[in-house]
Amino acid sequence: MTERTAQESKVANITAMGDALGSIYSELWQEVAWIHQRWAHFVELFGTKPERIDLMNQAAPPLFRTVQDTLFEAVLLHLARLTDPSKNVLSLRRVVKLTTGTPIGKEVAKLVQEAIAATEFARDWRNRKLAHRDLQLALGGRAQTLAPASRADVKTALKAVVDVLNAISAHYLDSTTGFHLGPGGADALGLLLILRDGLRFEEQRMERLRKGVFSPEDLKHEAI
Repeated sequence: MTERTAQESKVANITAMGDALGSIYSELWQEVAWIHQRWAHFVELFGTKPERIDLMNQAAPPLFRTVQDTLFEAVLLHLARLTDPSKNVLSLRRVVKLTTGTPIGKEVAKLVQEAIAATEFARDWRNRKLAHRDLQLALGGRAQTLAPASRADVKTALKAVVDVLNAISAHYLDSTTGFHLGPGGADALGLLLILRDGLRFEEQRMERLRKGVFSPEDLKHEAI
């Protein structure tokens, strides 16, 4: 399989789909690839094994809680953006008009509506907590509670978004993309391995200090 740059892929998409749809599809594809990479980081760190969370809590609990919240909220913001109704933003809604009257027009319209519904929880979080702070919600007043936002909800939303793009690419390019199969979580796993080894080294250093059998290097940390 030949790898292509983003620009090369965009040219191929425009050739197959026409300028308007090909350009929009290409940019949406990049956005969806981006969000899957961030989600893969999140799942690798916080959604795979309880032992990994224990490891991070041993090392730097406040920092990794910040990482957890930041990654999760970034994914919710991105899901909301991908299905925004504004006429002047990059959104899945734009492909409905661009495919109207084509053999896949009705299917795309249906899939976009499903994606809008699947990402509604993310828009609620974006509108009332992340991009803006709902006053009653912030003050603990009689505000409607935020929509549930679980890993399962995100997974469902991501699939709905991908279904739209793959319906278009299947028709025009005779191919689809397995966004969830990308290597996005590799860096996160590498970080965990380094963290584990570092904690083990620190345990061994402390044990040497307790026993009184240590080297000068055990008494100081090298500057970073």
